[in-house]
Amino acid sequence: MASMHFIFSDTAVLLFDFWSVHSPAGMALSVLVLLLLAVLYEAIKVGKAKLLNQVLVNLPTSISQQTIAETDGDSAGSDSFPVGRTHHRWYLCHFGQSLIHVIQVVIGYFIMLAVMSYNTWIFLGVVLGSAVGYYLAYPLLSTA
Repeated sequence: MASMHFIFSDTAVLLFDFWSVHSPAGMALSVLVLLLLAVLYEAIKVGKAKLLNQVLVNLPTSISQQTIAETDGDSAGSDSFPVGRTHHRWYLCHFGQSLIHVIQVVIGYFIMLAVMSYNTWIFLGVVLGSAVGYYLAYPLLSTA
């Protein structure tokens, strides 16, 4: 049975049976991998926010305003091709954001399950990776 308190150990089974750590070098490598996963998680989080901001800036009007313009354009007899293209772009961006969100959630659950090994080294690696990732990625939010 697994321990339900944090322990300092160089042995652990992380996420899958094949990720079984039995040496200090293996633990150091595992901590490094999880540290990098935590950095990636923070980078994806910031990247997702930047992507959303970029989509909102690049789409000149909202979908509801496009629908109004479409009905006005139909009454005036104009072509509604730009409206369809804008809807298509919006759906592609939404699909991309959804895919990025799924990747972020999967990485987050992998990190959470690794921490649930209750190995203190793994926990410290994840906390350090999260801090480093936030430190490196957060300034990217303010850049245009």
